[in-house]
Amino acid sequence: MYAPVPSILAESSKASVRSRIPPIPLKDAKFTLDASGVAGFFGGDEAVSAMATVHVYQGRKWLGWYNSPGAYEISKRYGQLANSRFWDGLYPGPNTDPATLFELNGLKGPPFRSFLSGTVLPDSGHLGALLMAECEELKSVEIPGRQTNGPKQLISVVNLHHVPENEMNPSLLKKHTQLYASFPILVSVAACVLSGLFQDWWCFAMILLGILSSGWACWVIGSGRLTFIHPKPAPDCPPGNGILKGRTGIIVLKGEEGAVNSVTRGRFLLQFSSEPEYRNIGIASLFLTVQFVAQLLLIPQGTLFGQIMFVASLAVSWGYNSWLSSLDKESIQREILMKKILDEPEIRSYSITTRTTMAVLVCLFLLDFDPREASLETERISQVDTLASEIEKKRNLPAWQDGPETEKPQRISSKDAQKILEDLIPNDTEVWRRFRRGIADQIAEGRARFELPERDSQDLVENDGKLLRTLWGDAEAARVGYAEHATDQTQSAERLSV
Repeated sequence: MYAPVPSILAESSKASVRSRIPPIPLKDAKFTLDASGVAGFFGGDEAVSAMATVHVYQGRKWLGWYNSPGAYEISKRYGQLANSRFWDGLYPGPNTDPATLFELNGLKGPPFRSFLSGTVLPDSGHLGALLMAECEELKSVEIPGRQTNGPKQLISVVNLHHVPENEMNPSLLKKHTQLYASFPILVSVAACVLSGLFQDWWCFAMILLGILSSGWACWVIGSGRLTFIHPKPAPDCPPGNGILKGRTGIIVLKGEEGAVNSVTRGRFLLQFSSEPEYRNIGIASLFLTVQFVAQLLLIPQGTLFGQIMFVASLAVSWGYNSWLSSLDKESIQREILMKKILDEPEIRSYSITTRTTMAVLVCLFLLDFDPREASLETERISQVDTLASEIEKKRNLPAWQDGPETEKPQRISSKDAQKILEDLIPNDTEVWRRFRRGIADQIAEGRARFELPERDSQDLVENDGKLLRTLWGDAEAARVGYAEHATDQTQSAERLSV
């Protein structure tokens, strides 16, 4: 009986398997797709920008498993973190800190000054700039006053009721990145499987390499922990109330010293287990460089169908990266600052027509001006003064000795009010000096109405007298606006609808 030769059986088995595989689409096409040129068209700017979101979205570091364009741009940008002679030669550039490289630090903030603690900072830093931008987007209440041709001034009062920990890892935001990330991942995996199904092993290997290198790099770079730090204030320090002076207006910060310096001296950090060498980031960047070179050389060796699969995966990934890069990273950081770190402080915003009104209103806010309490306190102080004098005469003791009967109560100081006004309106003329001195005295006295004393305008020329009356009118507008709006603690700022 005839027995088939084993080699014949093997050949027939291979032929049977090949007969089941559908023919490769576009097998006989004479057109060759320059995949490397198309990949270069998609570019890497979007990929670099998309990678910067990996530290602010929860779970984002696990969602990089897709064939992403721009591997070389990512490696060149973030390979600079690796700190050694080898990595500096491979990826030249400044060895900046991760927070600055990922744009979590580096903004110049408005200058800050506290009139109680005496703190003066020419630059409040990245978080000060974020808070200023946040306040500029709030809907403001208009304080009526004298109309001018200049731009309106903005006052935002921020009540910092929460003191953050000196070092904390704020929880990251939850967005729909998980859902959207599934599209490039599924398309890249499908393109890889189809290339292998039709035996285009060059394109199969290159798409798989892109998936693995991109996913690993995203995980390594995303392993850094977002950390917030700020200095611990000295014990028994006074409140940190102060102002941030920006281009469009002033922010009044009110709260404990620890709450205020979390804005003025706090900053974001990225903490990696591999610091300070960041060797794992260097290896991931090198892997991305190898991916770029391999795809550049080997994708043209594949079939037209495999090249189309490769480009399709790049196109979908590029679209996803473009969406990520379009997200406002500054807005994301502001949300983390306001919700996760400052615990949603109360913000009230006001628009002012003149700078004089703004200066007086800021002074009232900083000193917690209340004419009713101030009048009662003035009367109480007078009574305590009389009692202290009698005790001093009888016992021959110095006034204001410690004790519940003779303890001098706290009150607004005319000197403090004048110091604030001099900082905000430093005009050095006789009219302005009289105005600041007079307003400061009436604030300290707790006047229910700001009125120009006749003696202050008697010896002035007509123009100076007219200017002084105008300034006092601006001050009274500030007092009226403060009485109508600022003392309403139930009012909260609303975000402008876009």
